[in-house]
Amino acid sequence: MRSRNLEHLKRTDLVKKIVKKCSAMASNKAVRCMRCGDMNGMVKKAGSALSIIHDRGKLIDGYLEECKSAISHTKEFRAPISPATYILNPARVLSLFERIPEEDCEVLGLRDRPEKLIITNIAVPPLSIRPSVVMGETQSNENDITERLKQIIQANASLRMELLEGRRSANKYLDSWDGLQAAVALYVNSDVRVPNNVEVGKPLSGFVQRLKGKTGRFRGNLCGKRVEYTGRTVISPDPNLKITEVAVPIHMAKILSYPERVSNHNIEKLRQCVRNGSNKYPGAKMVRYPDGSQKVLIGNYRKRVAEELKIGCIVDRHLEDGDVVLFNRQPSLHRMSIMCHRARIMPWRTLRFNESVCNPYNADFDGDEMNMHVPQTEEARTEALLLMGVQNNLCTPKNGEILVASTQDFLTSSFLITRKDTFYDRAAFSLMCSYMNDGMDLIDLPTPAILKPIELWTGKQLFSVLLRPNANVRVYLNLTVKEKIYSKPKPGDKREKETMCPNDGFVYIRNSELISGQLGKATIGNGNKDGLYSILLRDYNPHAAAICMNRLAKLSARWIGNHGFSIGIDDVQPGKKLIDEKAKTISNGYQHCDKLIQEYNEGKLALKPGCDAIQTLEAEITETLNKLREQAGDVCMKELHWRNSPLIMSQCGSKGSPINISQMIACVGQQSVGGRRAPDGFMDRSLPHFPRKSKTPAAKGFVANSFYSGLTATEFFFHTMGGREGLVDTAVKTADTGYMSRRLIKGLEDLFIDYDNKVLSANGSVVQFVYGDDGLDPAKMEGKGGVPLNLDRLFMKVKATCPAGEGDYLSPSDISSWVKTLLDDYDKAFDSVCSEAFKQNLSFFLGNHVKRLETMLKLDNGVEEQNSENMEEVGGVRGNTTNIEKLAHKIYGITKRQLEVFLKTCIVRYLWKRIEPGTAIGAIGAQSIGEPGTQMTLKTFHFAGVASMNITQGVPRIKEIINGAKKISTPIITTELENNTNVNAARIVKTRIEKTVLGQIAKSIKIVMTSRSASVVVTLDMKTIQEAQLSLDANTVRESILQTPRTKLKPQNIKVLDIRKLEVIPLGDREKVHFELHSLKNMLPSITVKGIKTVERAVIAQKKREGKASIQELPTYNMFVEGMGLQEVMGTEGVDGRKTTSNHVMEIFKYLGIEAARKCIIDEIKNVMEGHGMSIDTRHMMLLADLMTFKGEVLGITRFGIQKMDKSVLMLASFEKTSDHLYTAAVHGRDDRIEGVSECIIMGIPMRLGTGILKVQQRVDPRPMLTKGLDPIMA
Repeated sequence: MRSRNLEHLKRTDLVKKIVKKCSAMASNKAVRCMRCGDMNGMVKKAGSALSIIHDRGKLIDGYLEECKSAISHTKEFRAPISPATYILNPARVLSLFERIPEEDCEVLGLRDRPEKLIITNIAVPPLSIRPSVVMGETQSNENDITERLKQIIQANASLRMELLEGRRSANKYLDSWDGLQAAVALYVNSDVRVPNNVEVGKPLSGFVQRLKGKTGRFRGNLCGKRVEYTGRTVISPDPNLKITEVAVPIHMAKILSYPERVSNHNIEKLRQCVRNGSNKYPGAKMVRYPDGSQKVLIGNYRKRVAEELKIGCIVDRHLEDGDVVLFNRQPSLHRMSIMCHRARIMPWRTLRFNESVCNPYNADFDGDEMNMHVPQTEEARTEALLLMGVQNNLCTPKNGEILVASTQDFLTSSFLITRKDTFYDRAAFSLMCSYMNDGMDLIDLPTPAILKPIELWTGKQLFSVLLRPNANVRVYLNLTVKEKIYSKPKPGDKREKETMCPNDGFVYIRNSELISGQLGKATIGNGNKDGLYSILLRDYNPHAAAICMNRLAKLSARWIGNHGFSIGIDDVQPGKKLIDEKAKTISNGYQHCDKLIQEYNEGKLALKPGCDAIQTLEAEITETLNKLREQAGDVCMKELHWRNSPLIMSQCGSKGSPINISQMIACVGQQSVGGRRAPDGFMDRSLPHFPRKSKTPAAKGFVANSFYSGLTATEFFFHTMGGREGLVDTAVKTADTGYMSRRLIKGLEDLFIDYDNKVLSANGSVVQFVYGDDGLDPAKMEGKGGVPLNLDRLFMKVKATCPAGEGDYLSPSDISSWVKTLLDDYDKAFDSVCSEAFKQNLSFFLGNHVKRLETMLKLDNGVEEQNSENMEEVGGVRGNTTNIEKLAHKIYGITKRQLEVFLKTCIVRYLWKRIEPGTAIGAIGAQSIGEPGTQMTLKTFHFAGVASMNITQGVPRIKEIINGAKKISTPIITTELENNTNVNAARIVKTRIEKTVLGQIAKSIKIVMTSRSASVVVTLDMKTIQEAQLSLDANTVRESILQTPRTKLKPQNIKVLDIRKLEVIPLGDREKVHFELHSLKNMLPSITVKGIKTVERAVIAQKKREGKASIQELPTYNMFVEGMGLQEVMGTEGVDGRKTTSNHVMEIFKYLGIEAARKCIIDEIKNVMEGHGMSIDTRHMMLLADLMTFKGEVLGITRFGIQKMDKSVLMLASFEKTSDHLYTAAVHGRDDRIEGVSECIIMGIPMRLGTGILKVQQRVDPRPMLTKGLDPIMA
């Protein structure tokens, strides 16, 4: 305990053990004081405020009884006596504290004397923290702290006077003393409870109130501050700006300034600024001289100041074009909510930027406001530009997808320009080429697609020019993307190539030429890794992607402005055919629903697994009605003209979906409340317009009308119910996810990558030895699921950019040997940098390629055996040996040069993807998990493979996981069966697991009373037992009843009358037998006779087959068990325990250990995110799971869990329970090393993250001179 390096948590643990040991000793016998020999009782806080009681009641129980019996014989005894309570007043406590020896203080973990805990003197704070506010000319308002001090002085003076004069009773003195105590307590914390006899007066804030809460010192003034050199105004779009620029109003530029140092290069410019002064742009506000003096430029002496300007002066000039500014929109949910732009000074009064940059800010132009900050030093500007620049943040670190990309109008324009039937003559094509770069760039016009009767160019050629305007641009883009309108070949379709898609939905770009496809969101939008900008960014650089975005923004905005694109009521007007089709579809759907309801009423409805009749009916009707809307929507999409505006927007992905269109034109569909159809309200009906217990689609919220045709009254009511739920959900979700994000960031903020690739916390604890097991940056991942490279696309690029000559192709065996040789060479050169997983992935990819080549070359043998006339044409070449070999090499062949380039590119790119030391990976990980939470729905359930088995999803589930909750709302154990193809075997296992109570299998439970005996007779329903395949009879039921502790029955109390009947005789007196019988009758139905008590139910589910299953393949089954009891389920006969898992993290930790709990955390977060269609790099989830488990127990990211992570005092105080942490730290004399992020921000010093990880040191001592000795040869 004396070690200075001992962690606070370990020290606290030792103190607790010592105190517990002493308490254990004390509990065995009465403790006597070592000094006076008197007995000590328990010391505890009194019910009333501000007092401590010494309770000796338990120790003197014997004396009390003696006293009572002695006094009871006297006539005077009337009132009941109770033990006296000793209230320990502060003076008494102080005297006790003073007597505690130093050795005991050390053992109790106190760094100072305990008597200092009792306040005897108060330090009066300086006036600067309790200023007076002048009211009018004569009056002043005093600060709350001053008022409190005044009250303390008055209470103290009053008590002193009373004691000196000695005229009042003892009770009055005690009241005055309580008043003084209350005044001092309220001075520190105004929320404290004071005794009832003390008048509190008007509410005033104490020191604790100044420190705690969102607006307190810690969170309101130290962790976050109001700053200068900022501007805020409304935002608006401007596609003519570059994505890296922001247009700043001239009015703002005149107020914001930058301190520029005068040098030879800028002296004339700055002199002109000084002459212009602060009111004329471009001007200056102030000049600062090297001697520390300064002049404000508002008078007529500006010309003189300008002439006197010398090198070394600093001029606070107005903001000018090209200045570096930070741009931010709140709420700042992730790193890209504040980025660095370059200023462009323009007239008018709004901040403007390119719409491509809306996504990272989540901005729209319906009145949003944004903030701008101007960095004031060259170092800050450089750091901002390189780390926060838009060009360097095109991808999100959440999963490596592109975030800054073309949006809305740009997508619509690109989609329409690249249609197959779009042609332009020379004048129009040249004009559009000039649109891209304001007519400033050199452009090589491609060969026209049509030469006669006039030269015409296609829209696709325009995009080829956009990608590579002239021969000097060395950008060779290769990409294939399936757009939203891509249609898969149907069975029997003779279409061989994807490029022959009839909808032109397959985008194919080879060496920067657009060969096929209409461009949409999948190609040039955000949220993908295979799009045009993603590939430009990975294959070339961010600058290439940014230039392409700028060109497209200018072209699209000008093209759509000239071409026109609007939406009107006639766009959503259905035709006669569509109306007829819709009426027919809905009529058929309603008939099917009526049939289902009839079957339900007659009891003939076939039940779904794990569902009762009503649940089955609801599931069936919901499925039917959802299909109805889809069918109506499909008809609607087929009937619309290709020029229909909503259809175009939906197809290219700029806005809306087919569901929106079908709701406007065809049918709004089923309205849900809480994930189900509209519930019944009063009198078993959803609305008064329908009969009681009606289950028809119209009565339960199905809206058959479209928004165009208008909703009926009842449909409108149902629609508003669904809408209200959405609004409430959003409001609640915002607060929930906000608090969750804050906790995540506070828990993870200290984590960073060290120079040896370890993930460390601020105090040096190792959280991961290699970040994400491979040390790669999530923002740079190219493949799906966090894979570093998309090998297919990279191979395609290498083959396109390194064409093969005749006879250069390698044989399959040569390819394999060259791969091994080259990988070994690279390993030696780069000292084994690539992970084993990546090497295996690379070898597997090339191995597959070799297999395909071998398979095609084997066709040679087949050709010799068959008649060449019967051979089909393969890819346009009639089959003979040499031609097939050529074709095989052309498709799958690879030359040595291509192989070398491919492997070198893979290795170099892998090296580039390694994460940089100093990266604040904790904060990025917290944001990556917290930010998608805002887009999730709050209360959602989904079915775990079977209907009616609800699993909590969305924000509540994420909260359960990161809180490390001991009790979760829907615990589910997923069970694999040993015999998983036999449904009967599965049912037998189900009966072993599922809880069966006596009430379910008893035909009757009756009270039988005769003159001689009284008992409860239980008759079992053997038919039900046989149908349920339960191995139960009266003997097994008897054993179950005896094993239930709450019955308190003995073996002689239960008699088996026959195989299906048993008699239970109650315990207790004959007088109470009537009550006992009824108690037994009520208790027996709930006694578990079979299965696991903690399991609610088990449901057998047929597994979905992955891929194409053969006809002979038997269906496989698994089981979902609702409830706790993982250990019991794993031990059940017929269950494969090795493959059985639970969604309850704490239960997995209890039975399978900490590593299994870590894996469970990762899998559960992944499942929730995937359930909402969100992808998050697994490395972030691994980091969170490691932080929660690295101490050897599962720590939730809550105030209790974070406390156990050995965080510093200032960090804990800035998080929650500010006063408590400060009090505890004061008592134990804790010191803070100021290493973490929160502490550094509070103290205003650079934190050890990012650029702050390194320290530049200068050698002060002179280097030691080398002493020249004799040359050994010459010696």
